[in-house]
Amino acid sequence: MTTIFLTATGTEIGKTLVARGLIRALRTKGRVVEALKPVVSGFDPHEAEGSDPGLLLSTLGQPITPDGIARTSPFRFTAPVSPHLAARREGKKIDFNAIVELCRWRMQAATGVLLIEGVGGVMAPLDEHRTVVDWMIALGQPVILITGSYLGALSHTYSAVDVLERRNLNITSLIVNETAGSTVPFSDTVESIRTFCSNLDIQGLPWLANGNLDHPVFDHLAEQL
Repeated sequence: MTTIFLTATGTEIGKTLVARGLIRALRTKGRVVEALKPVVSGFDPHEAEGSDPGLLLSTLGQPITPDGIARTSPFRFTAPVSPHLAARREGKKIDFNAIVELCRWRMQAATGVLLIEGVGGVMAPLDEHRTVVDWMIALGQPVILITGSYLGALSHTYSAVDVLERRNLNITSLIVNETAGSTVPFSDTVESIRTFCSNLDIQGLPWLANGNLDHPVFDHLAEQL
């Protein structure tokens, strides 16, 4: 059994895209794979098919049912804001310990590769005291970090890498997912990140490949597992 935690420098960067591509590559190779995205904000039950858990289920070849959604993402909130704020708007609090225990239980029960997708960025708050990085520390599993190529991505990427490395989390790959309409050339961003993060496996995912779950980058990630 192998567990990988997918995180990002921020929200809407491409965590679910990379998770889906990796699922597709693993399934093509005949590997058993499961996916879990425990916390979701901005979830609309009327648009379940296009939601993150819905997309994960469809890529896994599983039906998009209420039970499937609940199994994949048990902590779902309507507001498209930070998880702790989304929960607060509904008069709730995210139970950090419950999230960790759920992940540990799924890790123990998994018979193949388990992908755990985080929420927001590395430092997205889950409650008043803990963030996604605390969640990753509690699990202690290898991490795939996803970033973009927007103006400011370099600072966000280096900050995220620093946070993860200072906490002894193993970054197996850093994926640069090209940001559509960015004023910064994609190749410049990838080259700069490769220079500053030369100890990491850096992979560029061009915008033209966005949505293409057969891109070679995903095969590369699958071969590492």
